[in-house]
Amino acid sequence: MKKITLILGFGIFIFGIFSFSKWYSTPIYLDIPKDWPKPVYDFSKNPLTEEGFQLGRNLFYDPILSRDNTISCASCHLQQTGFTHVDHDLSHGIEGRIGTRNSMTLMNLAWSKTFMWDGGVNHLDVQFIHPITSEVEMDETMENVVKKLQEIPKYQELYKKAFGTKKITGQLTLKALSQFVVMLTTSNSKYDKVVRKEEKFTEMEQKGYDLFKQHCASCHKEPLFTNHSFENNGLAIDMTLNDIGRMRITQNEKDKQKFKVPTLRNVQFTFPYMHDGRFNTLNDVIKHYNSGIETSETLAKELQNPMNLTDNERTELVAFLKTLTDKEFLFNPRFSYPKVK
Repeated sequence: MKKITLILGFGIFIFGIFSFSKWYSTPIYLDIPKDWPKPVYDFSKNPLTEEGFQLGRNLFYDPILSRDNTISCASCHLQQTGFTHVDHDLSHGIEGRIGTRNSMTLMNLAWSKTFMWDGGVNHLDVQFIHPITSEVEMDETMENVVKKLQEIPKYQELYKKAFGTKKITGQLTLKALSQFVVMLTTSNSKYDKVVRKEEKFTEMEQKGYDLFKQHCASCHKEPLFTNHSFENNGLAIDMTLNDIGRMRITQNEKDKQKFKVPTLRNVQFTFPYMHDGRFNTLNDVIKHYNSGIETSETLAKELQNPMNLTDNERTELVAFLKTLTDKEFLFNPRFSYPKVK
């Protein structure tokens, strides 16, 4: 009797393992470079798994998220250009609708507390609601996105692998998208290799780095090359767009013309620059900070005095900024359009 009980118990145990394996997800972890700050994203509320990442990857590249199934997240966030777009200054949505801002890059988002140029979103897990529901972007509803996804067998299986259920919800959709974009980390540029003492700057790059630390590093703080603050960087208001920046969110006059300080990582490929894409080259950007700053009551204190760089110094600064390019990130097949199996 004892032997039968042991055999029965062992059989139940094996069956339990087999059953559980159908719902099992493979944990993955964010690689945090040495000496980087601790990420602010709370992974305990959305644990990373390979299945969740792959679901988010499929969603990111799928135009099903838009009302007419023509625009995906990747339409404005192309991998090879630092997950932003370069073919126009302002973002384009369905039916050729034009937005009012240039798309921001998507990289190292685990370290960011706010999103959008004006900080209008304060959590990565709800960030995607904005482009999905925006009239000039995807012009869809989360309810209808879920309805469309639920009708596709492929997604039923992907959700089951990621979350153990074929019942698709808006919350799970947002979590999956977060799992994909939070893994878009870039930390292997020449700059990083120099920091790790694997390579050395050229003389020109080193001079540019010295200039960067003198004139730019207070806002574009290493190693993320942003301090995540909102600043007025002396741009004249485009009277057509009349964008007042963060003030639109806070309704505080002190935030007028303030926009989020973007990361400079991969900046060589993330043109056009600024919230409205008004500058096409790094030379244009440096020229602005050198002599084109418009003074106002909210102008960042760091920009009260122009840089006054010589032509050679401007060339040196650009040379350093190009060392922030991480080609491994820009062409990593893990982050690219998922292959059809």
